[in-house]
Amino acid sequence: MPSKESWSGRKTNRATVHKSKQEGRQQDLLIAALGMKLGSQKSSVTIWQPLKLFAYSQLTSLVRRATLKENEQIPKYEKVHNFKVHTFRGPHWCEYCANFMWGLIAQGVKCAGLNSEGLYRVSGFSDLIEDVKMAFDRDGEKADISVSMYEDINIITGALKLYFRDLPIPLITYDAYPKFIESAKIMDPDEQLETLHEALKLLPPAHCETLRYLMAHLKRVTLHEKENLMNAENLGIVFGPTLMRSPELDAMAALNDIRYQRLVVELLIKNEDILF
Repeated sequence: MPSKESWSGRKTNRATVHKSKQEGRQQDLLIAALGMKLGSQKSSVTIWQPLKLFAYSQLTSLVRRATLKENEQIPKYEKVHNFKVHTFRGPHWCEYCANFMWGLIAQGVKCAGLNSEGLYRVSGFSDLIEDVKMAFDRDGEKADISVSMYEDINIITGALKLYFRDLPIPLITYDAYPKFIESAKIMDPDEQLETLHEALKLLPPAHCETLRYLMAHLKRVTLHEKENLMNAENLGIVFGPTLMRSPELDAMAALNDIRYQRLVVELLIKNEDILF
C-alpha cells in the first residue's frame, strides 16, 4: 500500500496541475481577446476579433473626444457685456465685444416653461409677439416679459426667434457658414465634432458666446423632452434656418442646405458640453 506521505504528495500534484491548466485557459482567452495567436500548435480564436475592434473603436472615440474637450477652448469672456441699446430697430453695439450682437446674456434666455409642449415649435400670437418687440424698443432691459405680463411662454420664445431672424448678420455668420455645413456632411462622428469645433473658432467672440449660452439653454429644454416633446432634432428643425442663412443667392442651393442647418444645430445641442 502507498504510504500516507505518497498519497498526500500525489494529491498536491493534481491540485497544482489543475490550477496550472485553469490559469492557462484564462491566459488563452485573454490572448484570444487581443486577437493574438496562441502559439505554433494553436490557431487564433477569431471570435474575439469583432469584440476587440469594437472596444478599440470605442476607446479611440473616447480619447479623441476627451482631447477635443481639453484642446484650445472657445474663448470665454472675462468681462461683462456693455450693450448701449437693446432694441429690435437695429443692430446692438457692445463696447466690450466691439461687435453687433443682442444682449442675450444681459437680458437672459429665461428657462421658464420648460415643460410646455412644443416649446419653440409652437408659435405664439403674432400681435403679442409684436408687443414684446415694441417693449424692447421702448424700454430696453427694463421690458417686462414676466409671466404676469405674458402668460403664454410661446410669445416669449416667438420673440426670441424673431430677433435672431432679424439680425443683419446671422448668429452663425456668413464667413463661418461653409465650415459648419461641411461638418454636417461628415459621416465619421469624431471627425465631425473636430470639424465643428474648428468652425466655432471662426465665429466672432460675441457670436460664439451667445451661441454657447443659447445651446446650453436648448440642452436644458431637451432634458424635459418627455413633457415638452422637443428633442435636439426637433429644435434643430426650428433653429437651423433661424441661426444660419446661406450666403449663396441661389435659392435651390439654399434650399438644399436646410437639412444640414438642422443637423448643425442638433449636433451643437447634443455636444454642448464638449464643444463649448
